[in-house]
Amino acid sequence: MKFHFHLLINQASGSGRGQKVGDKIITLLQENQFEHTLYYTEYAGHEQEIIRQLVNTETLQAWDPQNPALTADQPFPLLMVIGGDGTLHQVLNELYHLSVDYPVSYIPGGSGNDFARGIGLSRQPEKAFWQIVKAQEPTKINTLFYNEEIKAEKGVVINNVGIGLDAAIVNATNTSFAKKELNKYNLGSLAYISSILKVLFTQKGFPILVEVNGTEHSFKKAFLCTTTNHPYFGGGVAIAPMAKADKNNIDLVVIERIAMFKIFWLIIKLIRKTHTNSKYYHHFNSSKLRIVSTIPQYGQADGEVMGERPFDITFTTRPQMIWYKKE
Repeated sequence: MKFHFHLLINQASGSGRGQKVGDKIITLLQENQFEHTLYYTEYAGHEQEIIRQLVNTETLQAWDPQNPALTADQPFPLLMVIGGDGTLHQVLNELYHLSVDYPVSYIPGGSGNDFARGIGLSRQPEKAFWQIVKAQEPTKINTLFYNEEIKAEKGVVINNVGIGLDAAIVNATNTSFAKKELNKYNLGSLAYISSILKVLFTQKGFPILVEVNGTEHSFKKAFLCTTTNHPYFGGGVAIAPMAKADKNNIDLVVIERIAMFKIFWLIIKLIRKTHTNSKYYHHFNSSKLRIVSTIPQYGQADGEVMGERPFDITFTTRPQMIWYKKE
């Protein structure tokens, strides 16, 4: 199958990794004489503008295997996103708000790259590229759709939405002066570690209500509340090892606030992947669920901070076509 690749490249993602990955893919395209057009993001929110431009000019096409243009061996215009999970998050949300359903391909170029882990896409750029080229059709992947009633917000999530600990860590890292300085030397992960240690000691337990399949579950001292599409968050931490991105369901993990020495023991269990046996670890699975948090907490969606606020948020599932061949 022939392609005309439309590359949307976020060079700043992953402390500059996006640029390096983009250069590698461009070299591959040139060496193999693939038709391609380049689009570089230059500032926050530029992804949405580029997508609107491609949609408004009808540059992209919806996938239809019966399309006579495909049988005539015409190149299919395939959007290829190169950047971090946040870049892909912005792209898919813009497509959702524009009410269009295009298949998207993705080359991970961020720091965490949890989505690639979750769907079986290589985190090595060249291997991911050939997984895309070898595919003859897109693969249907599950994503999460959320509707937050208090702020009247709706959106698509490829990885997870967190309320509490993980969101507070993301916020602390993003607002850290040290992160900007360390990123200059590709040491941004040190700022993340510093934020983890800081938030672990300051994050308090908070009450939440979880509604699953018509049954309510209340927690007086939740510490971490993560609704996820696949096992990973935080750059490869398997918080929900039972979750699968190719299944039409939602996994929710709630961890209760416990004494500090027990938290460190729970972290050790997490590293050993035995944390699901802890009595402080609670797992729920459904095609629809609701979370209510009345006391303001930080929230994050795919690493994008949602602010410190109360939440009344409902999750359902939403299919998304990703162009790649799982290996």
